[in-house]
Amino acid sequence: MVTSRRTRIASLAAVAAMVLFSAAACGSDDGDNDKSSGNNGGSSSKGKVGVILPDATTSPRWEGNDRPSLQKAFDDAGIGSDIQNAGGDTAKFGTICDSMINEGVKVLMIVNLDSDSGAACLKKAAAAGIVSIDYDRLTLGGGASYYVSFDNVEVGKLMGEGLQKCLTDAGKEKANIIYINGAATDNNAALFKSGYEEALKPKIDSGDYKLVGDVSGEWNDQKAANAFDGLYTKNNGKIDGVVSANDTMAGGIIARLAANNLAGKVPVTGQDASIEGLQRILAGTQCMTVYKNTNLEADLASKVAIAVIKGDKAGADELANKTVADSTTGKDVKSALATPEAIYKDGVKKVIDEGFQKASDVCTGEYAKLCTEAGIS
Repeated sequence: MVTSRRTRIASLAAVAAMVLFSAAACGSDDGDNDKSSGNNGGSSSKGKVGVILPDATTSPRWEGNDRPSLQKAFDDAGIGSDIQNAGGDTAKFGTICDSMINEGVKVLMIVNLDSDSGAACLKKAAAAGIVSIDYDRLTLGGGASYYVSFDNVEVGKLMGEGLQKCLTDAGKEKANIIYINGAATDNNAALFKSGYEEALKPKIDSGDYKLVGDVSGEWNDQKAANAFDGLYTKNNGKIDGVVSANDTMAGGIIARLAANNLAGKVPVTGQDASIEGLQRILAGTQCMTVYKNTNLEADLASKVAIAVIKGDKAGADELANKTVADSTTGKDVKSALATPEAIYKDGVKKVIDEGFQKASDVCTGEYAKLCTEAGIS
């Protein structure tokens, strides 16, 4: 039998329609094809959490600790997540924020780069009916639904108490000290400073300690090193102790101390329990660090987000059972705060035993022997 041209065309059209129908059936229900780093939980953005991390340079914690901790928590709960890093760029931060809002995440969690750009993002989220969480840093004027962090004033107190302990252990009851603070755009830096100011006030008021420098290191090792150099020169080298607001800046400061044969002779504080910070503590060139087990912080934040997604507002509010004042809005923000811990040489093992850092990363080269001596294997 001979098939007519019209019949062949109709047959081909029917086959094409079947192919298109099959492709649609196998594809995504809503067309979401998010390929960003950390995307998880299937194609639908319904019930999804968007997370914006700030950078990968001011502290190694963001990519090394926070991202995997948050990712695991959401994965374990079967919650979709989109975790991206702004790379220290406020324009990129804004673009990521807009993208996450447009894709319809139910919860948006941010670590702001500064309060202005952070607040702009949070206000857009609120207008879209998205619940927001300030993670680690409070966004002043942002009006976040929740704030999850550590008790940052306590973090500062631990640094101030740590400097005093290390000076006393070194037999220095009289001392010239300096503050190398975090970035002025970071509300946490102000909270840390209020903590170490409070801790050291009695020694300064008594005249035992003299504050001979108080500047920002901008969370940057080189800027902190340069700031230290300026104060060292200004005070003719008569600096006995340094409050460095994190381990990254401490590294730059200690490098300059080493150039003057003073590494280990002038106590320097830190925070974050970074690999390099722990190595310097083992070597005796850094006095102490503050251990903020980000697993605790990420656990709290993820539980709040998951409760919101599951419609359990009472559960989220129960977790965020404290408040922190937003000095810009004058309002209190519902908060969940984890507890930090001071780490000296005898505490390095705990940080590794709890899995926050790996012995294989800390105990390399010259530090292998020091780890063995500290009971770390």
